[in-house]
Amino acid sequence: MSDQHFYEPRDGHASVPGLDHDPLNAIIAPRPIGWISTLAEDGTRNLAPYSFFNLFNYRPPIIGFSSMGWKDSAANIAATGEFVWNLVTRDLGDAMNRSAATVGEEVDEFDLAGIDTLPSRLVKPPRVAASPVAFECRHTQTLRLETKDGSALDQWMILGEVVGIHIAPDLIADGAYQTAAAHPILRGGGPADYFEIAADALFKMRRPG
Repeated sequence: MSDQHFYEPRDGHASVPGLDHDPLNAIIAPRPIGWISTLAEDGTRNLAPYSFFNLFNYRPPIIGFSSMGWKDSAANIAATGEFVWNLVTRDLGDAMNRSAATVGEEVDEFDLAGIDTLPSRLVKPPRVAASPVAFECRHTQTLRLETKDGSALDQWMILGEVVGIHIAPDLIADGAYQTAAAHPILRGGGPADYFEIAADALFKMRRPG
């Protein structure tokens, strides 16, 4: 297509007439939410959602999230080497949003958001009791992102190996996990956009060969 808008990110999206909002978060969307629970060295609980999150390897399973700034989650994982990922469902959306508040490191976001916990089996951070899926993780790498010129950014990609997986039994049918049955939500673009995965959005394609 020859009639597309074009701009260089260094010039800013506003260099395109009528493009008032940065489109990147809306284009790379919807994205899984990394709802990460950690413990500080003094035992203070932390729970925070990250929209830069995904799975990066099958065996062993490696998941990761990227933190804009050295936030409590990053500091806690660096200190203790452990974290838990909790699936955000539609019913948990409001609680997840409350846990995103910018507060001091002494604040327990589980209490702030009114979230009950359950103990993990292999790591110390608790998991969200109402979440139907949780991954217990041990830290493997932290990468500080850089620009194309090699300049360090205050952006930290944190990776962890999944060592324990909790799944609610009603999400398994015919031996397979049913993604839509959990009603997971994903981050979209703009300051407030989210999407819910629903069964009527399903279509299937098998890889060739």
